[in-house]
This record gives sequence, C-alpha cells and structure tokens, in this order.
Amino acid sequence: FKSHKEGYSDGMQLRDFVYVKDAAAAVVHFLEAALHGEPCTNGIYNIGTGKARAFKDLASSVMASIGKAPNLTFIDMPEDLQGKYQYFTEATATKLRAAGYTQAFLSLEEGVQDYVQNYLMHDDAYC
Repeated sequence: FKSHKEGYSDGMQLRDFVYVKDAAAAVVHFLEAALHGEPCTNGIYNIGTGKARAFKDLASSVMASIGKAPNLTFIDMPEDLQGKYQYFTEATATKLRAAGYTQAFLSLEEGVQDYVQNYLMHDDAYC
C-alpha cells in the first residue's frame, strides 16, 4: 500500500515476518518438552524474529527468489483502513527464549526463498 502516515514511505510499513516452519518448530519445542516431562511454562508466547521488516522487502524477496528484478507499484490504502492500519509490529521473544527455545529464525529472505523455490515453483504446490 501507499503510505498515509508521516515517516513511512510507500511499502515501508513494518512487520515481524516469521516463516511458518519457524513458528511450527517453536510449537514442536514445547510439545517435545511436555512429552519428555520437562518443566514448561504455560502461557502465550510471541513467536517472531524480533526484527521488523518492510512489506517492500517481502515483495522484493519474492521477486528475487524467482530471478526477477523487483518492479513494484503501490496502490492506495483502502479508506476503511486509513487511520486504523498498524505501521509497525515487532515480536519480543524474551519469554520464548527464557522458556529455553534457542533455535534461530530464518531471515525474511531465507524463508521466502525456501517457500517460493521449494513449494510454489513446483507442479505440486503441496510437495
């Protein structure tokens, strides 16, 4: 979307993008701990990289993963989202790390490349 907030260029709205494989690995960590009788703190955990990235980075990564140069066009943000849209979200994984989860998260580029090249670019998208 085009930006409607001062301080943010078009496409520079920020999110903490986390690859689904990384999110699943964090869940498996807790399941395995429970299965092995290890102490586990129940609760709600932020699962994210802790590093907000721009939507423009996401789109550029998709294009790079298919061997194309980014050619981005930004559209107006729908009026019903203007004034409500979050321009920045970023996970704080302190509680997750304190619970013993030490695995690193893939970067945005690594996650996009894996997904695009190993799933989307195959005849069977579910392979």
